[in-house]
Amino acid sequence: MTETTKKEYVFPEGFLWGSSTSGPQSEGSVAGDGKGMNNWDYWYSIAPEKFHNGIGPEKTSTFYTNYKTDIDLLQKTGHSVFRPSIQWSRLFPKGTGDVNPEAILFYRDVFQRIIDAGVKPIVNLYHFDLPYALQEKGGWENKETVWAYEAYARTCFEAFGDLVDTWITFNEPIVPVECGYLGELHYPCKVDAKAAVQVAYNTQLASALAVKACHELNPSHKISIVLNLTPAYPRSQSKEDVAAARIAGLFQTKSFLDPSVLGVYPQELVDIIKKHDLTPAYSSEELAIIKENTVDFLGVNYYQPLRVKAPEKTPDPREPFMPSYYFEHYDMPGKKINPHRGWEIYEQGLYDIAMNIKEDYGNIEWLVTENGMGVEGEEKFKVDGIIQDDYRIEFIKDHLIELHRAISDGANCKGYMLWTFIDCWSWLNAYKNRYGLVELNLETQERIIKKSGYWFKELSLTNRFTR
Repeated sequence: MTETTKKEYVFPEGFLWGSSTSGPQSEGSVAGDGKGMNNWDYWYSIAPEKFHNGIGPEKTSTFYTNYKTDIDLLQKTGHSVFRPSIQWSRLFPKGTGDVNPEAILFYRDVFQRIIDAGVKPIVNLYHFDLPYALQEKGGWENKETVWAYEAYARTCFEAFGDLVDTWITFNEPIVPVECGYLGELHYPCKVDAKAAVQVAYNTQLASALAVKACHELNPSHKISIVLNLTPAYPRSQSKEDVAAARIAGLFQTKSFLDPSVLGVYPQELVDIIKKHDLTPAYSSEELAIIKENTVDFLGVNYYQPLRVKAPEKTPDPREPFMPSYYFEHYDMPGKKINPHRGWEIYEQGLYDIAMNIKEDYGNIEWLVTENGMGVEGEEKFKVDGIIQDDYRIEFIKDHLIELHRAISDGANCKGYMLWTFIDCWSWLNAYKNRYGLVELNLETQERIIKKSGYWFKELSLTNRFTR
C-alpha cells in the first residue's frame, strides 16, 4: 500500500491511552516492607518447580524499589491513563487486622507521582492475589473472605480516595475460578465444580459490596470491574455447535458480566447450575446487594476468541461436572496466529464485544483495559540496543481499527490500555513471554523503551494513526 492510499484513524477528543499492570506481577518484595504472604508466594514456596525457570513472585519487575523512575517512563511512552493494582497482602499482611503503614506510604507516593506525571490512575483492588492467611481459612469458598475484602476495599477508599477517584473491584474474576477450581494453574488447584461456583458467587458478592462502599464513602467516584470478555464462536451453524457457543458464553462471559452490569444472573445459567446440583450458598439479602450495586463503567480485557464445538461424546452423568459437559474447545484450521506466543489473533472480536455491550448492556461506558501481544525470545529483535517490535505496533493498529469501527457505530468506549507498561512477571510463565512497551533487562534491571513505546507516545499525543 502506498503512502497516499493509507487511511487515517482519528479517535474522539479526550480518548485515554495507557497501559495496565498489577502489583503481584510488578512490585516484588524487599526485607522490611511489611508485605504478607499471598497465595502465589505460598505456592512458590512449596512448589517452585511449577514456575518457569524457577522464577517466583518475590522479585518480579522491582517496581517497589524503582517506581520513581518507572513513573517517569509513563510520560516518555505517552500515557494519559495507567492502571496499577494494590496488593491486599501488602496493605493487610494477614488479610484482616492491622494495616501495614509502609504500604500506605508507598501507594500514596505512587499515586501522587502518577498524577504529577499528568497521568490518570485507575486503581485495581484485586488481581488474583489473595492473602494466604485467608486462603488457609478456605479462601473465596468462605463467606468470611467476602467481608474481609469489603473491609480492605473500604480501607483503600478511605486511605487513597483523595488521590484516586476511579476504581476497579476485580481483574478477570473468572480466571481464578477456571484456573484454581476447574484446573490446576492457580492455587489451590482444587478441581471441584461446586467449589468453583461458590467462589464465583462469593467474588461477585464481594465486588458488589465494594461498589456499595465506594459510593457510600465517595459518591462522585466511579468504580468498575474488569472482565476478560472472550467471545465464543461456534465451529458451525449447526444447532448443536450454536448451543455449545451460547452456553460457553454463559460460563465464560455472562457469569460476571450480567450481575455486574445488570444486577442479575442469566436464568439459563442458574438453571444449568441447579440441574447439576451446584447451586451456591446464598441469601436473598446478598442477591439484593448484587442487584442494587452495579458498576458505573466496565473494563474489558481482550486477547483472543473462544472457538467451541458441541462435545464429541455424550457426557457421562456419573462423572464430576465440568463445563466440557456442554462444549469443547475447537482448534479452527487456518486461523491467524501470533507465532511468538501461539495464541489466535482475531481483531474482529473486539468489535463484536463492543456491539454486544452496546446492544445488550445499555451501552454502558467502557474501556479496553488489556490487549496485547506476548512474544517469547523478543531479544532477537533488538537492533542498536532497542527492540524493533513492529509486530506489536501492527497488532495494536489492527485492533484499534476494529475499535475505531465500533466507536463509529456507537460503542461507548473511552480508552485503550495495553498489557503492559514494563515487561512483567507472569504467574507460572515468569518472563517467558514479553508484553511491555518497555523492555526489562533481568540481569541489570535496566529499563529500555522499545520501538512500540515511542510509537505509542505519538499515538497518544496525536490521537490518531495511519494504516
